[in-house]
Amino acid sequence: MPYINTIDRPRLDEGAVPRTAGELNYAITKLVDAYLLEVGLNYAHLNDAIGVLECAKLELYRRIAAPYEDQKISTNGDVYSIDK
Repeated sequence: MPYINTIDRPRLDEGAVPRTAGELNYAITKLVDAYLLEVGLNYAHLNDAIGVLECAKLELYRRIAAPYEDQKISTNGDVYSIDK
């Protein structure tokens, strides 16, 4: 959730790299909030913001998470029995 301690917020607002999942959520939330303040609040802009978040999520999975999981399958063995 983005509701981190108010003491930690200025550091992130100045561009520091988040150290926790909560701080990362806060930083992303602030960026989306600034975007919506800039372009205005309507369905299209909300849809655009949600679409960007979804695409960023999918790209993170495709480029980073899936190869990591493939490496772990090679290291630790597969759990699926079904043929690929």
